[in-house]
Amino acid sequence: MNILIVRTDKLGDFITALPTMYVLKKYNPQNKIIALVAPLNKELALTCNFIDEVIVDEVKSSVSVLAKKIKDAKIDASITLFSNTRVAFAQFLARVPLRIAPATKIAQIFYNRRIKQRRSEVKMAEFAYNLELAKALFPDIDLHYEKPLLAFDDAKEYYKQFCKENNITKEVIAFHVGFGGSSDANWNLDEYEELIRELLHVNKYQVVLTFGPDEKALHVTMQNRLKDTNALFYLSNEGIVNFAKFISNFKLFVSTSTGTFHLASLVGTPTMTFFGDSKFASAARWKSVGDEKLQKPYMLPVDEKKRKEIFEEVKKELTVF
Repeated sequence: MNILIVRTDKLGDFITALPTMYVLKKYNPQNKIIALVAPLNKELALTCNFIDEVIVDEVKSSVSVLAKKIKDAKIDASITLFSNTRVAFAQFLARVPLRIAPATKIAQIFYNRRIKQRRSEVKMAEFAYNLELAKALFPDIDLHYEKPLLAFDDAKEYYKQFCKENNITKEVIAFHVGFGGSSDANWNLDEYEELIRELLHVNKYQVVLTFGPDEKALHVTMQNRLKDTNALFYLSNEGIVNFAKFISNFKLFVSTSTGTFHLASLVGTPTMTFFGDSKFASAARWKSVGDEKLQKPYMLPVDEKKRKEIFEEVKKELTVF
């Protein structure tokens, strides 16, 4: 069976779709798993051995162009994990025989099997809601998946070379101070600087700050703030897969709840993550697909007194890690 899995939003959202693709492939290795993704997730999708083909939704192209791509893939059934009118109508135009999706938004009229989930109630994590949709296709499917879900044979060598080039002899705790995705809570740069300096004072770990390719200004800002320290600054310019290989070797990855957190958890790295103090932005909804025992979440409240208390707790946790 040719099965199309649709998740065309950001990095973290796409990673929450990967367990669904894995279990569908495991259920029957003869299933051909075809992922419909946003351009930014193509490279990562191609590295997953449980994905057989990748279709990229170039949003600047017409819906009819997307529909032709889907039709050419000869899809037997599709599962749209997060829908919009564009991807829904494209599947309708491509005449995919069985089109499964959550029963939300006006786009649901283009699907012929609609599943009520009420994700806003946050009775489970986003990736778990995604997994549940696989049952609409195979009711007896086993929803368990391996963790970490993604590993690279050459990750150790890649990291060893980085350590050699930068004279790193200690385990690394990384900070990703950037902000994006659905995250609505983070420490400010003054607070991050304080956390980093406290950790550097302990002198147990090497501190590396990571930045995405669109965070060049932030990269410069943090270099200036910490120029009197031995912290290292890594600007990711070699693609998402090389970045994943890099962070898979870290002792701890510290960030807000954004795509890089999901990526770190995907490859098995322990995480310390900051979430908004609301149901929509909570750890309950956005915990990642990795081992939950390796995820340390903190909810950041709006109340300044409570926020300061949590800040001191985070500082202590880092310095005794």
